Amino acid sequence: MTTNITPTIRKPNEGRTIAVVGDVYRFMATSEDTNGKYAMWEAIVPPGGGPPPHVHSREEESFYILEGEITFQIGEERVVARIGMFANMPVGTPHSFKNESSQPAKMLISIAPAGLEKMFFEFGVPLSEGSNSALPPTKDEIEKLLTIAPNYGIEIRVPHHE
Repeated sequence: MTTNITPTIRKPNEGRTIAVVGDVYRFMATSEDTNGKYAMWEAIVPPGGGPPPHVHSREEESFYILEGEITFQIGEERVVARIGMFANMPVGTPHSFKNESSQPAKMLISIAPAGLEKMFFEFGVPLSEGSNSALPPTKDEIEKLLTIAPNYGIEIRVPHHE
């Protein structure tokens, strides 16, 4: 791995932007920017948005709520996180998050070490920089996620997947 000694600066609305199962992810830092140490992105989660329960086998994942509220399911515990709240999920922690409100939510998500962002780039739908909404996920997008997630050490726990 080469050493990156160039600072990364992202202005508002800059950064690779993709739709991930209906959410909008704008990447501030990827493994290429941080020498693999971490990745960080802004997530805009519409009402009803968020991933299914899952477990990371490689990276810690943290969340910082910027706008709205997100409900985390951490094992059997439900936590409603509002503006200014932070949550960290250690490796191996079953979790999910969902916007159960009627307004979009925005948060920063980071993972350490980096690499998982490549999964999102593999199955996500590219959006133009500055996009803040996405179409609902298609069945094909969900199927692709379920197929490739294990390649990135992610176990998705879908209760009744057909």
